Amino acid sequence: MIRQLHAAIRQIEQDWSTRRLLVVGDVMLDRYIWGEVGRISPEAPVPVVRATHRSAQPGGAANVAMNLTRLGAQALVAGFAGGDEDGRLLEESLRQNGIAPLFVASAGFPTISKLRILGGRQQMLRLDSERPEERSPYDYGRLIDLVYEHLPACHAVVLSDYAKGGLTPTICRQIVQAARRQGIPVLVDPKSADFSRYRGATTICPNLHELAAALHSTTHELEPVLTAGQALVKSLDLEFLTATLSERGIALLRSGSRFLAPSVARQVFDVSGAGDTVIAVLALSLASGLEPETAVELANVAAGIVVGKVGTVPVEKHELLAALQPQIALHGEDKVLTRSQLASRAALWRAGGERIAFTNGCFDLLHIGHITLLEQARRMGDRLVVAINSDASVSALKGPARPIVGEQERARVLAALAAVDAVVVFPEATPLELIRSIQPDVLVKGGDYQIETVVGAGEVLSWGGEVRIVPTVAGYSTTRLLQRRGQIQYGDEAPRSIPVV
Repeated sequence: MIRQLHAAIRQIEQDWSTRRLLVVGDVMLDRYIWGEVGRISPEAPVPVVRATHRSAQPGGAANVAMNLTRLGAQALVAGFAGGDEDGRLLEESLRQNGIAPLFVASAGFPTISKLRILGGRQQMLRLDSERPEERSPYDYGRLIDLVYEHLPACHAVVLSDYAKGGLTPTICRQIVQAARRQGIPVLVDPKSADFSRYRGATTICPNLHELAAALHSTTHELEPVLTAGQALVKSLDLEFLTATLSERGIALLRSGSRFLAPSVARQVFDVSGAGDTVIAVLALSLASGLEPETAVELANVAAGIVVGKVGTVPVEKHELLAALQPQIALHGEDKVLTRSQLASRAALWRAGGERIAFTNGCFDLLHIGHITLLEQARRMGDRLVVAINSDASVSALKGPARPIVGEQERARVLAALAAVDAVVVFPEATPLELIRSIQPDVLVKGGDYQIETVVGAGEVLSWGGEVRIVPTVAGYSTTRLLQRRGQIQYGDEAPRSIPVV
């Protein structure tokens, strides 16, 4: 269970889009040749891949930036390119994804690229083009000038070190010191076994093998390595250390404490880019003020998503929220939304290919008729939005003695139901404007309505949606319940066929 779940959902949906992060490190272009394997070559005992299509996308430090933007943040990425065709393709791809490339063209050094050949979902071969050496002092000076120029406007910095020569000990120390002087968190994804170059960072995020190498450990057994890792926190002046442990999850280490976020069981197709996703989510969470433990839990969920994909593919915001949905379902307060929150969540559902069902009513004194309507409506879509009349709106419709239950209480009770994914209160006499704003795929009403008399039916049909009428459950309504208890007389509300809402 995610601690700070309510705050995390608010940050993901509303605040992450306001965060600006700087990624510095080894940028590269990931190229892919996709194909099918049908036979073994007669020339050598190797499979023959029949190419079907090719693709290319940002990799390395640039993939961290891709993850940040797909999660809704603003990202800049600084590093070395080669001034060549791969560099131009990488820069163009970044700009198309809303990322600002801050590249230094280094003479004699090609843009780092990795070509992967895949047969089906299986990686058959990887061909790297690179020159992993240090650049000239002049080039490093240009890089650090770019970092200093853009650093003050950023909420966090990620050092993405792939040991390709982009992040020297001097560059790392300069960036860490500059960021910490300005109170900006610094997160490091290390490849160097010398962690002293990252001294003073907020956190370093090695995997278990990298942590063992930095500790000069002869064992990769979990307990001794994590214990030794806790000692590094104080000696390197870190706030904490974050260790990714593959199928065992992610550990957050402080000098005097340890926290483990266990992994969620998923089918693993490809671990490429999982570390980039982890550090992107950690950085964005810390930049938003979430506790480190919550940041680790969110990063663990995100990592579980990307390992189920093939290739270096960033996590999407709607995928992260979908993965959190089982936990959101257990916290009704996270399903009671404002109109703007509902619009954002509906957009993310739709981005994930989910159908949205919508129903509305007063829902005063919840009864079996309501439950039946909601359960049937939920089966008509992947998500169910329930819009309820405000207290003033109910009084205008039902009389001054109504509602019996206030709008916030009604919303909270509805949100506790498993069939309901979102609840929103509307003050108008009808939910027409709300329907127009979220454009549900299915509009559901209960009772003796005809499609022609359902508010919003014409609009829903106009964009290709459906309007469905759920039959009344005989004998159940809030009015009937009150009559049974003698709280109103038949003369107060004229008897009529009993709708479920």
